[in-house]
Amino acid sequence: MVERPTTKDVAKAAGVSLATVDRVLNERPNVSRKTIEKVNEAVEKLGFVRNLAAVNLAKNRIYRFCFALPSSDTQYIRELEKQVGDADRSLKTELVGAHVVRLPMDDPHAVARYLGGLAADEVDGIAIMAPESPQVRDAMGRLSERGIEVVQFLAGQVDLSLDFIGVDNYAAGSVAGRLIGRFLRGVEGKVVVIADTMRSLDTIQRRLGLDDTIRRSFPNLQVLPSVETYSDPSRAKRVLEHLFGHQDDIVAVYVGSLDAELALTALQSVAHGQDLVTIVHERTPFTEAALSDGRIAALIAQDPGHAVRSAIRIMRARIENRDPIASQERIRIEIILKENM
Repeated sequence: MVERPTTKDVAKAAGVSLATVDRVLNERPNVSRKTIEKVNEAVEKLGFVRNLAAVNLAKNRIYRFCFALPSSDTQYIRELEKQVGDADRSLKTELVGAHVVRLPMDDPHAVARYLGGLAADEVDGIAIMAPESPQVRDAMGRLSERGIEVVQFLAGQVDLSLDFIGVDNYAAGSVAGRLIGRFLRGVEGKVVVIADTMRSLDTIQRRLGLDDTIRRSFPNLQVLPSVETYSDPSRAKRVLEHLFGHQDDIVAVYVGSLDAELALTALQSVAHGQDLVTIVHERTPFTEAALSDGRIAALIAQDPGHAVRSAIRIMRARIENRDPIASQERIRIEIILKENM
């Protein structure tokens, strides 16, 4: 077994003291340029990699991570908040702290103002669950410039330079289309798509996946234009009443948003007992009950606890100049039926 080089090895190779190596590694003053060069040459020659985790432990440094979640009080958001609290409690021995801030994600200017006020001496990393917008995307870029690690959390901003945690939303929509087609077994009809808003990148990607799969594999089905509820119960009921009043061959419903309670409640009041194949996202007490009593055929879910822990691991790895383990942080698409709930 080959042992990793230590600061003692670096000091010996450079011909300097341990204290001098420490000053160079921590970029402290009162070290000559020549000495800095000697230490850096020794570091490169030995392949020395600094263990920032051990350094932080020795300094009793606490990582401060924030999760910016929507202010909407849905069961799924409450579950995410609970998972952040669980992570905060379980990771205290590793000197990691995590907390939640609720923001009005439908107001990108307000989100950008909050992000613009964060400083690196207040927070080390932030996981942001916000719809796509130029304001939020630019604010996240400025956070990175100020030395604050950023993770796009469950809702992406099309910024490939930043880490993203969440399922492949195109694939999730494609899975929904496959399930609908298989459950209907050749029955002809129309598919209703319900979303909070089609401004959200994750919802757009799910819609694209659904459309492509149904178009390729199930020509017996027609997907109708998306219905947007804007998280307003009265609007949801009104637009669905209009839709079901003018379409008499609806056979399936796909709720593409992260929280299905509002859509399913409105649907129940206007569908009048129609036998619909309904597919929704995310496991909550409400969707579990709907799956159990047959109001929905299947759940497409992602583990919220895994998502929270992955975001924390990624932010910590970036701070410590380590590459995250991609296979560990991949969030899987789960298909939940009544039988495996």
